[in-house]
Amino acid sequence: MKKAIPFLSLLVFHIAAFACPVCERNQPKVLKGIVHGAGPDSNWDYVSIVITMAIALFALIFSIKWLWKPNENNKDHIKYSIFK
Repeated sequence: MKKAIPFLSLLVFHIAAFACPVCERNQPKVLKGIVHGAGPDSNWDYVSIVITMAIALFALIFSIKWLWKPNENNKDHIKYSIFK
């Protein structure tokens, strides 16, 4: 039973992730079957999406990098006050 609940919830979200027939018909060729709702109004919508994705990817890469190896070696750093 413990394994069934996460499996069923993932199954429900997976089914809801696909576009309905009406949305699929109204979407441009690139987005058919992927998203719900109205499609982009112009090519500037794609430009803004690409810029936003680049910023998010940049932030993700550097957050993982600094979590993995923060390079805080100063003995006066505030994190060492917690260890005392």
